[in-house]
Amino acid sequence: MKKKIIILTASILVFVLICCFVYFLLKKPAKTVIKTYGNIEIRTVDLSFQVSGNIKKMFVEEGDYVKEGQLLALLDDRDYRANYKKALYQEKESLAKAKDDNSKYQRNYPLCFDDTLSRQECTTLLNQKDLSNASYYKNAANREYQKLQLDYTKLYSPQEGIITTRVQEQGARINANQPVFVLSLTKPVWVRTYIKEEDLGNIKYGKKADVYTDSIDPKTGKKRQYKGFVGYISPISEFTPKTVQTTDLRVDLVYRIRVYIYDIDEYLRQGAPVSVEISLNDE
Repeated sequence: MKKKIIILTASILVFVLICCFVYFLLKKPAKTVIKTYGNIEIRTVDLSFQVSGNIKKMFVEEGDYVKEGQLLALLDDRDYRANYKKALYQEKESLAKAKDDNSKYQRNYPLCFDDTLSRQECTTLLNQKDLSNASYYKNAANREYQKLQLDYTKLYSPQEGIITTRVQEQGARINANQPVFVLSLTKPVWVRTYIKEEDLGNIKYGKKADVYTDSIDPKTGKKRQYKGFVGYISPISEFTPKTVQTTDLRVDLVYRIRVYIYDIDEYLRQGAPVSVEISLNDE
């Protein structure tokens, strides 16, 4: 009887050991890093004149780096300059008339109280003064408008960046707001990538990430590495885009995130494929 109990106990022990072995063998280790893939995204701006005209000068080419406020192109401004001068003279003329009518009103206003001037004459003096002042204000506003139109014949870079496309050429006739250049901004630069729903609870804003390009840095012999952080998490799930390469089925629901890059350089280009590693241990 004792022998049977010993055999039964040993069998149970072996079974428990086998179950524990299988459990630990099949148990997945806790995930410490989320690895995903994406593409570099850089904002671009269509640059255009706010007025129409003929392009007189273009100072930059495709691939040129430009600074904020740098002059990029000029329109033929002869018509706009003539309109500004005309508006300037009209303002001066109306100002002189307004001063004269205001002075006339001030001199004759006291005569309205002792009936030296009739009520009709007093009303005419007041109306003439008001009309002259209104004419001056209108011409002053027109002068400011024409000055703006003249200033709009110069195209400046709104931010620093790289000219990626030169849409027009010198001598071309363009309309207002018709693109002349396409500017690729240097900042911000981010990675558009996606994470699975099961990883959503481990991701938060500001989470640190490492970004790797496919290019090998000749100085280090390794892939170029950049530091970044999670700056956007989409609140809406979507099906995995066809352009995203993952080891999971494409029908899985994923969430789009942006990983903004700190150490931006000239090697990060629009659409370049990269891999992203987000550490779950970093706070």
